[in-house]
Amino acid sequence: MVKKVEIPEDLQQIARFAKAMSHPVRVYILKKLSTRNSCCYSGDLVDELPIGRSALSQHLKELKHAGLIQGEIEAPFIKYCINKENWAKLNDAFHDYLNFEHEEIKI
Repeated sequence: MVKKVEIPEDLQQIARFAKAMSHPVRVYILKKLSTRNSCCYSGDLVDELPIGRSALSQHLKELKHAGLIQGEIEAPFIKYCINKENWAKLNDAFHDYLNFEHEEIKI
């Protein structure tokens, strides 16, 4: 019988981030927010993207669920910002994951 391994938390985190980034619209949103000087965007993303408001809402929900963005309501807009703490975790996690060839993989 093969012993089942427990998936480490860092790999689970990479999977959550990757899932959140699995759609080009979400990648666009993250890129837009990550390049803003103020880090926040209160414009209407639906005017820029080839999707409807409900689809945009779903994409933003996925990014928020993964912890990559945060939003706050300032009527009549919602300000979206990169979650800087998790953005740093994303950067570190993907860097470590994609540069593992020098490490021995322990299973």
